[in-house]
Amino acid sequence: MSSQSFHPPVRTLMGPGPSDVNPRILSAMARPTVGHLDPVFVDLMSEMKDLLRYAFQTSYELTMPVSAPGSAGMETCFVNLVEPGDKVIVCQNGVFGGRMKENVERCGGTAVMVQDDWGRAVDPQKVEEALKANPDAKVVAFVHAETSTGAMSDAKTLVKLAHDHGCLTIVDAVTSLGGSPLKVEEWGIDAIYSGSQKCLSCTPGLSPVSFSPAAIDVIKNRKTKVQSWFMDLNLVMGYWGGEGKRSYHHTAPINALYGLHEALVLLENEGIENSWTRHMTNHQALRAGLEAMGLSFVVPEGERLPQLNSVSIPEGVDDAKVRGQLLKDYNLEIGAGLGALAGKVWRIGLMGYGANKTNVLFCLGALDGVLSGMGARIASGVAVAAAQKVYAG
Repeated sequence: MSSQSFHPPVRTLMGPGPSDVNPRILSAMARPTVGHLDPVFVDLMSEMKDLLRYAFQTSYELTMPVSAPGSAGMETCFVNLVEPGDKVIVCQNGVFGGRMKENVERCGGTAVMVQDDWGRAVDPQKVEEALKANPDAKVVAFVHAETSTGAMSDAKTLVKLAHDHGCLTIVDAVTSLGGSPLKVEEWGIDAIYSGSQKCLSCTPGLSPVSFSPAAIDVIKNRKTKVQSWFMDLNLVMGYWGGEGKRSYHHTAPINALYGLHEALVLLENEGIENSWTRHMTNHQALRAGLEAMGLSFVVPEGERLPQLNSVSIPEGVDDAKVRGQLLKDYNLEIGAGLGALAGKVWRIGLMGYGANKTNVLFCLGALDGVLSGMGARIASGVAVAAAQKVYAG
């Protein structure tokens, strides 16, 4: 056996994540490794908490990255806030609401499901009805940006409803952080988690989280131990808590954190509002091109995520064949549908560093070429011009 170094092809990543990584972030990750309790790394941790507070638009003290991907951020929120016997209202309008339900049940809680059609935002009226029917509920959990469908829910309204009925909130912001308006403290979100690989344009493997003082109070006064040792925030706070002195909890992924720090510096330099605007502008150009081609969106306008575009696959077109051809001929990745939308939609991502004019025009041209070559019923040769018109203002 003679193994060799792995050299991946250079792809353009326009699926549901990971997104294209800014070269500055890759460069940052190649810097010399230091110890996880080295004073210079402790300083980096403190600065990263401040940068994350900016990204989340909050001053919450407990704001940090979990040393694992977004799914672990989700679990961190649930295992710390949900105890056996607790009732949690879980909103499901796609795949990830279902994962919330699974977390509640594994914590020994009871999930009261509020169901909405895949491709639609969570209906606040249904949530209010569930809250009235379950006055003993402790938490309302929902996905702000449903990655499986491209639907965005009204987080501000849902959080207010929860608080009006004495509930805490757990919010999935894996695909919205950095890409869509998200104001954690102003909206009063209690526990929120995200991922490093979407609109922050970092590599996968870290999950930014933030907890309100009310959430911390619940965590500190639990009746039972947190079922996960690694995710027990009562222990983790000793490592990410306090300024300067840290107690050992685990060996942090040092170089990955260099990358996240650089991603957050880039976001701060651009300005969070400018990032939100950039994602929307590129979405509008992509939408114009796709609709000119004859493709239609699954999510109604007004509920769409600009950074995750779910479009219906034209009748008679082979989903996997198109994606395979894009990868083979153009080194371009777009995403397949998940769950109820598998085989019915493509998910086209415009996230972080990848949300730019070059990618939009490249994707439209490549998709036009592949679909035309397969004899699909589309309007060929018009998509790029339609997008260019948006950019021209």
